[in-house]
Amino acid sequence: MKKFFQLKPVAVTGVVLGVFAIFYQFFHQEAPVDFSSEVKPVLNKKCISCHGGVKAQGGFSVLFRDEALAVTESGKPAIIPGDPDGSEMIKRLVSNDPETRMPYKHEPLDKEEIDLLRRWIKQGAKWGDHWAYLPVKETPAPDLHNDWILNDVDRFIFRKLEDNQLRPSPEADKATLLRRVSLDLIGTYPTDAVAKKFLESKSARAYEELVDTLLASKRFGERWASLWLDISRYADTKGYESDNGRTIWRYRDWLIDAFNADQPYDRFITDQIAGDLLPNPTDDQYIATAFSRNTMNNDEGGTDNEEFRVAAVMDRVNTTWESLMSTTFACVQCHSHPYDPFKHDEYYKFMAFFNNSRDEDIPADYPLLREFKNDTLRHDYSELTQWIKAHGTESDARKLADFVKTWQPSINMVSADSLHNGLVLNKNTYLALSNHGRARLKKVNLEGAGQMIWNFRSKFKSGTLTLTLDSPTGPTLAKIAIEPKDTWRREFVHFPRQSGIHDVYLHYENRSVAKDNSDFLLDFDWMGFLPAVPESGGSTAGHYKKMFEKLVTTNEVTNTPVMVENPGWLARPTHVFERGNRLTLGKEVSPEVPHSLSFSMPEGTPKNRLGLAQWLTDKRNPLVSRTMVNRIWEQLFGVGIVETLEDMGTQGTLPTHKDLLDHLSWEFMNDQKWSTKTLLKQLVMSATYRQDSRLSPEIADKDPSNKWYARGPRTRLTAEQVRDQALSISGVLSNKMYGPGVMPWQPEGIWLSPYNRAKWINSQGEDQYRRAVYTYWKRTAPYPSMITFDGVPRVLCTARRIRTNTPLQALVTLNDSVYLDMARHFAHRMEKEGGATLAGQLGKGYQLMLFKPLQPNKQKVFEKLYQKAVTEFSADTLKTRQMLGSKSVPAKPQSAALVVVANAMLNLDEVVTKN
Repeated sequence: MKKFFQLKPVAVTGVVLGVFAIFYQFFHQEAPVDFSSEVKPVLNKKCISCHGGVKAQGGFSVLFRDEALAVTESGKPAIIPGDPDGSEMIKRLVSNDPETRMPYKHEPLDKEEIDLLRRWIKQGAKWGDHWAYLPVKETPAPDLHNDWILNDVDRFIFRKLEDNQLRPSPEADKATLLRRVSLDLIGTYPTDAVAKKFLESKSARAYEELVDTLLASKRFGERWASLWLDISRYADTKGYESDNGRTIWRYRDWLIDAFNADQPYDRFITDQIAGDLLPNPTDDQYIATAFSRNTMNNDEGGTDNEEFRVAAVMDRVNTTWESLMSTTFACVQCHSHPYDPFKHDEYYKFMAFFNNSRDEDIPADYPLLREFKNDTLRHDYSELTQWIKAHGTESDARKLADFVKTWQPSINMVSADSLHNGLVLNKNTYLALSNHGRARLKKVNLEGAGQMIWNFRSKFKSGTLTLTLDSPTGPTLAKIAIEPKDTWRREFVHFPRQSGIHDVYLHYENRSVAKDNSDFLLDFDWMGFLPAVPESGGSTAGHYKKMFEKLVTTNEVTNTPVMVENPGWLARPTHVFERGNRLTLGKEVSPEVPHSLSFSMPEGTPKNRLGLAQWLTDKRNPLVSRTMVNRIWEQLFGVGIVETLEDMGTQGTLPTHKDLLDHLSWEFMNDQKWSTKTLLKQLVMSATYRQDSRLSPEIADKDPSNKWYARGPRTRLTAEQVRDQALSISGVLSNKMYGPGVMPWQPEGIWLSPYNRAKWINSQGEDQYRRAVYTYWKRTAPYPSMITFDGVPRVLCTARRIRTNTPLQALVTLNDSVYLDMARHFAHRMEKEGGATLAGQLGKGYQLMLFKPLQPNKQKVFEKLYQKAVTEFSADTLKTRQMLGSKSVPAKPQSAALVVVANAMLNLDEVVTKN
């Protein structure tokens, strides 16, 4: 046995060395290289401009792994996993020959970058998904507890503060919190009663009660709708050169109601993307789809309708990605994305979801939702639909009811072809036929049709329109005598029930004019072919037919552009545009979502916008919840957890608190059931939000931009908040809600509308003092003071306003007539509520602005300004009257001086800033 256990010296040495080698390899193994955080940034910065989505020099691309490992033009792959020395990529990076060294004619990569790429290839050149494209997972909050922490938000923040050797700031005083949370939640000041209750309350729940009151306020919806108007590029005009008006304010009002009702965010998205495709859609669901109809419309004569229809469809694609998913998908129109994993053809597969809507860049903005203005019409519509359902087929009932509400599906006559003695006016307005004129409507679905409704005008008598099927000499469908009336009108033509799909030829004859007369005698807007209304018997014979015709022809409606899907017979194919050129069509594609987001459309979902909405709101979608949470965080704290709200891709900024973002995003979808108000309450109740915003020397040194949140938010107010706050402080803010846009004062000459001679007509009464969300928005000339404070033209989706600080802003609040007018009202309020003494008036004014007492040092400054102004106005009655703004009030120098002081107070840094 002794001999059995005896080892030879050589054997012992070998065993020891083997064990040592294993331990050495274990403890000295290279750390795995992370592609997304380490390799991808190097490739994006140094390589992808020549070897990516835009171009792939030498047949080498580093955008996708299959492309990076593929054989290049040299006949060999540039990257050989596991073999960095044999990989041409590494050889080119270290070459001393300027003609072969990469990047070509640019600075070489530094040694650390080359070593990183070498290690990456040695480890197998593994790819990786960008963090934002991975599913949102439940992320527990750190197990931290102390006196400062109030909820899970604080646990994430406190851990980062500790990591960066920082301490949180104490809670801000009650007055500061009152103003901060009011501006954030309702965009303006609370009522005096709400403010007084909070400031005087001794309850430990006082702040939470204030938050609940603000969340329940109708002002809440107005504040958050303002945010969404930028995202949805809402405007009261159509854009482009003519920039004619558009009646779409019902969408803005829908947003206000949706936010006030705390509509779950998944439903909020679904209604806007596909409300018209929901079963038995309501008017509100139709109106929500105006999200997509906010695209610009080119009414200029001679434009190509199809060109600008396609431009609108592409804008809807780009807006959906930027606003709902923080992704620069627009890059993929012309080529594969240069930085993110989206391929060129995926853009057009996604575009196919939007490419089948009924709108065609027609000046009248069809399709329109027609909302009846009075109860009688609404009652008639309800009665009519019930009658048709009871006495006709379900399909006929749906077609007739939809047509009453939308005039769809109708054929826009600008699409007519085979014209003879006719033309499409200005190429985009309507079809006009002269005597002996003819036009064709191609492939019209007449299945079940028993009537035609058409919108037309003609001022000549003795005209006749004949409709034939399938050829100019085909069977006659109808022959119509046209009464002269030079206004647009909708009339009804009845014929026996038809079947099948046919070309319909229109023939116009008029024996009352000369044969060679080329004047336009008959103008067509649209035609719709529908089932006949079921007839009633006895004393009510024809009753429902007349009711249908009254509802279709009434102008007692509010028209809102909405989305309506084409029926099958009008369906459009979608092709890839080679290099983004719509005139160079590539392969035909079907609706599909990109494969790079880790999940496909849910099983059984339709391949239309409704299916797309279900994909967007699926909890597996990695971007939608993150985007909304990040946007709300930015609104409260000034900067998002990901600063680039428009781009969470590889070129966007990295999140400062990724775990917190995922924690909130998962909770938003699951525990909070997509409730925006619940999410907001969680954030504003946190100790992080409630901190004092003062900048200590320690914070200034370690975190001057406040990305670790060691202090409270301090940001300049938005354009809307600057206006709404001043209206509130001055006591003139109107509580009137909804309706068409209003026009607060602006000088002559800002608008120039040669196409329709539209003018800015200054609103009177309380309309001039309504909240900024109701201001009429003309794309080519937005309200000047709003633009000065970083409002946007809303030509395209704007996911994030970039804050500026220009002298023009001070000029607006100090000199704009609107703000001078508010200063006059503010001064009057100080006189009325502050008592007889100047000190009382100044103190009251400061209290109205900031909810706190006026400090003696500041009071002295205002008193000095007041005395100087009194001296100047005492010597100049004209100046006094000009400052008071009215000849009907006494020219008191003291009152004029108080206006000057009120104006200065409204311009304090602490007033135009959220501290």
